[in-house]
Parts: sequence; C-alpha cells; structure tokens
Amino acid sequence: MTHLHGKRLPSLGPGRVLATVVGLVAALALGAIGEARAVPAFQPRTVEQPRTVATEQRPTVAADRWTDRPHGFASLDGGTTGGAAGKVVTVTDQAALATYAAAEEPYVIRVAGAIAVEPFGSDIVVTSDKTIIGVGDTGEIVHGELHLNPGTHNVIIRNLTIRDSAIAGNWDCKDTDFDGIQMDTVHHVWVDHNRFSNICDGQLDVRKDSEYVTVSYNRFENNNKTFGLGWTTNVKTQITIDHNWFAHTKQRNPSVDNAAYAHLYNNYLTAQVDPGDPVWTYGNWSRGRTKMVIENSYYQDVQHPYQADATAELVQRGSILRNTTGRHDEWGTAFDPRDFYAYRLDPAAAVPALVRRFSGPQQRIGVTLHVPGDHPTVQAAVDAVPDENSQTVTIAVAPGTYRAKVLIPATKPNIVLEGTGHDRSDTVIVHDTPAEYGGSTGSATVRIAANDVTARNLTFSNDFDEAAVELKGEQALAMKTTGDRIVFEDTAFLGNQDTLMTDSPKLDLISRVYIRDSYIEGDVDFVYGRATTVIERSVIRALSRGSATNNGYITAASTWTGNPYGFLITRSRIVSDAPAGSFHLGRPWHPGGEPEAVAQVLIRDTALPAAIKSSPWTDMGGFSWQDARFAEYRNYGPGAAVTADRPQMSPSEATSHTVADYLEGTDGWAPYAR
Repeated sequence: MTHLHGKRLPSLGPGRVLATVVGLVAALALGAIGEARAVPAFQPRTVEQPRTVATEQRPTVAADRWTDRPHGFASLDGGTTGGAAGKVVTVTDQAALATYAAAEEPYVIRVAGAIAVEPFGSDIVVTSDKTIIGVGDTGEIVHGELHLNPGTHNVIIRNLTIRDSAIAGNWDCKDTDFDGIQMDTVHHVWVDHNRFSNICDGQLDVRKDSEYVTVSYNRFENNNKTFGLGWTTNVKTQITIDHNWFAHTKQRNPSVDNAAYAHLYNNYLTAQVDPGDPVWTYGNWSRGRTKMVIENSYYQDVQHPYQADATAELVQRGSILRNTTGRHDEWGTAFDPRDFYAYRLDPAAAVPALVRRFSGPQQRIGVTLHVPGDHPTVQAAVDAVPDENSQTVTIAVAPGTYRAKVLIPATKPNIVLEGTGHDRSDTVIVHDTPAEYGGSTGSATVRIAANDVTARNLTFSNDFDEAAVELKGEQALAMKTTGDRIVFEDTAFLGNQDTLMTDSPKLDLISRVYIRDSYIEGDVDFVYGRATTVIERSVIRALSRGSATNNGYITAASTWTGNPYGFLITRSRIVSDAPAGSFHLGRPWHPGGEPEAVAQVLIRDTALPAAIKSSPWTDMGGFSWQDARFAEYRNYGPGAAVTADRPQMSPSEATSHTVADYLEGTDGWAPYAR
C-alpha cells in the first residue's frame, strides 16, 4: 500500500516494544487447533523467545512411515540425504534421467510416468548425492536397471516401480545380469517404498562390501532371485530391512552372505513361487559369517522361512508363522540392533495389513528440502524448486531465527513452507525494512507471488521499530501475497502498520487466501488488500499506539467491485489492550483513488474487545465507509453492539457468506476441509 498521510498516527515511546511482547503472550491464549495438532480451543501455549538458527533436529525414535529421512543403518555415520542439497528436476524420458542421474552435482530427480529403457536391460548409472523418486505412484523404470558403481554414496531411491526386464523362458537368468537395482562397494543408500516386479535376475542386489544400507517398505513380487547381499569374503555390510512385502517370489528374500550386521524386522513373506523345490525355495538365509536378527515378521505359506549356515548366526524373536515348513534355524547371539539405533517394532500380527497398506509407491510421498540441513537459507531452498513446478515440494525449516527476506516467485507454485519446531514461535523469518526504502512491497519480509503455496508452523515478522524513527513511509509488511490458493495454518504475523497484505496481480483478478489457527498483530490497516481472504479460528491483536481516542484500524480492504467476497473474519477473537473505544474495525482503501475498489468485509461469530469503537467503520482518502460493503453478524464480547453505525448481515444473507462461499471459486477450492 502506498503511503497515505491520513493513515499515520503519532509515534509512541520506547515502552511500545515491551507492550507488544506482553500482548503477544496474552493473546496466545487462543492456541492452534488444527487437525494435525489437535490442541483444544483456547488452551494456553508456551511462548518462547526465537532461537538462533539451529542444526537439524535429532531423528525421532519412531520413524514416520512417510519421512524423507532414512532410519536404520542408512541413518548412521553422517546419514543419507541423497540429492536434497541440489536442485529438483522432473524427467519423463531415458535421456534426461540418465543425464541427471550421472551428473557430478547433487539432484533430486522426480520420475513422472513410465520410462522404457533402451536397449532392453540397459543400465542407468546413478552417481553420488542423488535422490531418484517417483511422482505420486506413477514413476516407473521399465526394462532397465539403476546401477551404482563402486565408490558411489549418499543415494536415495524411492517411490518407483521397477519392472519387466525378465526374458521369457529364462527363469534363472544365468547368461544375463538384468537387475532392478545393483550396487557394488557403495555406502549410505536408502531404497524405500518401491515396487519390484518381473525382473530377469535380482530385483535388488547389494554387493561387494556395500555399507550403511536401509531397505524399507518395498514390494518384491513375481520373481525368482529376489534380493541378495554379499558377493564378498569380507564381513563389512550393515543393512536394515524392514516392512517389505515378498509375494510370489522363490528365493533370496533376502539371502545375506557375509554381512557384519543384518537387521530384518516387520517383513511379510507369503505365497512363494515353486515351493516344491526342496532347497532353493526359501525365505531369509543367513550365510557365511553373517550376523542376522529377525524381529516381528510374518511368514505365511513359506518353505524354509529362515535358515542359517553353520558359520553364521541368526536370532529370531516375535515373528508369526502360518503354514510354514522346512528349516527354522536359530543359533548364536548375533547382535543387538539397539546398540546402533533406535527403532519402532510393530506387532507381528499387524504386519500383513500394515505392509499391504504402506509398502510400494505412494501418492503422498514427495520431495522435502531441509533448511539449513540441505540448503543454508529459505531462499536457497526456494531457488532449488524448478520453475513451473507441478508437484508439491516441501521446504522444512528447522527451529531458529532467519533474518532475511524471502520471495516465492510466480514461477514456483506448489510449495509447502513448514517450520519443524514444536511451536510456531520456534521458527521465525524476520526482517526490518520500512516502506521508506523500496515501497510497501519492498518492505515485505516474505512475498508469495506463486499459486498453491501453504505455510504452517511459522512466524513471519517485520520488526521495524516505527517508534524509534520518523519516516514518511512507516508501512512494514511481514507478509505480502499475490498468488491464488494460499494457505496459512498455525502461523503468526508480527508487525505494526500494514502487517499482512493479501493481494492479487491486478484489480479484477481474484486471488484467495485461507488463514486458520493463526495470530495477526498490528495497529494501522494491518490486514489489507484486495484478495478474497478468510481468517478463521485465529487471534487478531490490535496494538495500542498510546492514544485515548484512535489507535488504528484492523482492516483496509480494496476489494474489486465485481468480487462479492473480500475479507471474512469468522470464529476468531480480536483482542487489544488499547483504551476502550479507540480502535476501528476498518476503513475502505481505494488505491490511487480507484473507484472500482470497493471494500467488502464481514466479521462474524467473533469476540470483540472493549477497545472497538461504537462506530467501528470510518472513511478513508475521501471515500465514505457507508459506500463500502461492511457488515457484522453474531459477534459477541464487550466490543460488540448493534447500532445504526454497525451494519448487520441478515441471517438469510449470512447463509451465502460462509467460508466455503468465499473460497470455492470456479475450481471448488476447499482447504478448510482438510
């Protein structure tokens, strides 16, 4: 918003900053009540001072089934992050996949659709620092192999289907080596949520002293030689194998030869192929000098469910066996996996249902970039997202205070910006620029110009101290949006004048913003702009500027006259420590005198403090508030009243002024339904 002299109120003394902090603590009596947190409404929350920028949070004991960080052995000795430090790219053909997979620099490579590899059975070489991940459940590698040469490290392969390199009539594949994934003398590899089907040789071969490997939540099906480890006389490999489904496979489920430590838990083996073979149809085999621990797995209709060479060790505990025959070997002490890492054991009885549900490619698995773990700044992570991004990328921001400006340009849609702390106050993005230097847009700490952006569990702040200096342009935005379908959940917006601007690229183009379970503070026009904006289940704090009669204005809408829906504040609480009768609900903003900008604001089902004026709407820039579209409906509290100067919406009108009415547009957008 350009500076208007009529908006400016007298400056305050140094006590203002302390009052703001005290007010924030008081106002946060209305806690976040989003579905993910399930905190009861109006439950007090602890407010902590922002921390300095922190390193990555320690991994939790119970690995999330959807987490982008590996568990087990792949999480040790520096961990496995794949290509998360590099740019995100999407590939749809073999040439692009091969180019990015073999590049020297890190990449997150999203595979969209099926890529048929030519010639049949050929390798796609994967070098270090790569993530290869299927888009939704559509990413497929057909007729080809992902191959990791000796020395390769820090690789993640997730959410893919790798299939159909088998040769009809060649069951043993002795004369070919067409694997699904093959790795030799590598370290730090995570193979997760993939489906392997109908591969000529091994679906997954972990070979020749490979170390720090985790294989989790995969489906191995329709194969002879399924999953093998070894091809070495050394005893070096450390591997975690959990929550995998082996169905319609014959042998190597897995076969583990000369592994230092092999931890298998919560796997599901069933429906073997060729169970009449007395030797080479089997489940798990601890071979050579392997130390193997099996826990809480489920074996159904399996011959030789687990067996061990005389030189190997195998400890089994907690598994369930149904209709199994043959060898059930157990000897030696092996090792205790908890000496290496913490993990969650699901009950063996629950394994079939869990593995059927969660293994293999999943629609919800996507790309996450960590700040500062993968990228040093939020802006660097945003810059790593490709232009015209069509799939969601999550930017996970660790607790800390990030003093920098952030721009999410219009070319980078489908971003989720998420703080990873326990509270939104743990992760703060802040700057201190006023409109005097660069205009109101230039003052914004964060600008979101892209569509389909969600921010949650964060604080956005502009801590310019308007009381400390005398400027013509004291507007200082914490956030400005111009994109469509913007969501803020459990966020805080801290500032004074013009804290939060929700706008659109031009007057007659409608953008929509949904704010839920959040906190907004300011004094003059601190919720303003022309976007259709819903603020629900939130706290709005009107800050006192020390005046006995006029401390400011909550809203300054500039809704296009052709848009029936401007601002809706509903099921929220407005709070203030300003004197009684000293704050306006809003005034109509006509940028540059634009007559087609006619404010529409409805405040309904919301608590109002005594600070609200008895005549809460006022004129602005020569435009009368009575020509705007201001209304209240069923408000309550000491600041609520029904008078001639307070237009009330009728019950019949209110039925068409709901959250859904404001947000659905022509595409049926319904973020509130999540």
